[in-house]
Amino acid sequence: MSRRSLKPNLSDDQLTIAWQSVSLLLDYPDDRVLERLQLVRSASRQLPSVVGEPIRQLAAHLGSTPLTALQADYVTTFDNQRRCNLFLTYFAHGDTRQRGVALLRFKQTYLRSGYAIDDSELPDHLCVVLEYAATVDRDLGRRLLLDHRAGLEVLRLALEDARSPWVTGVEAVSATLPPLRGDERDAVRRLAAEGPPEEEVGLAPFATPAFAATGSPHGTVPLPMPTARGGTR
Repeated sequence: MSRRSLKPNLSDDQLTIAWQSVSLLLDYPDDRVLERLQLVRSASRQLPSVVGEPIRQLAAHLGSTPLTALQADYVTTFDNQRRCNLFLTYFAHGDTRQRGVALLRFKQTYLRSGYAIDDSELPDHLCVVLEYAATVDRDLGRRLLLDHRAGLEVLRLALEDARSPWVTGVEAVSATLPPLRGDERDAVRRLAAEGPPEEEVGLAPFATPAFAATGSPHGTVPLPMPTARGGTR
């Protein structure tokens, strides 16, 4: 049985550790990321090996590779390859009008939790979704991941085909989710074969309008946002 076919039953605390760790490790590499690698390694010991091992593998790669090389590889991998980008809605919708609607759903989901995100980052970025799921609303964040499971798996396959060290981060996320159903496997095969839609209309009308939380006793609370300093996400 392959490692990815094993689906552990994780506690809430373990899900938080797994998702927040991968959110950090898949962010644009900088000194802040490197300074937290030991914390990630230590926390990962609380996870089943099918989740914790790939997290430790990626942390080891980040800790043993010169920062400039990591940054160059990150940009080459995630910014320059359509099938290896970290924006979940892109796989199903490409740069089309439908993607704008999907992005709005992400923002509205965050708003339901009484949180608003900064408009410097699109809300479907995998690191943002994982941060939200880990620290804000586990159930809604998990639903976003499941609704875009096919795209997540296409990303994993693309990184695997490229023999990218970043693949282990996506493997860890996949290992926290249920096994793929038949329709999900079909969607993965279709996306892998055809790629995202190619109608390019621009996302400016849908890009990230400011939302204010309503009905929250604390008002609008900014959601921590991974940023790609020096990157071009």
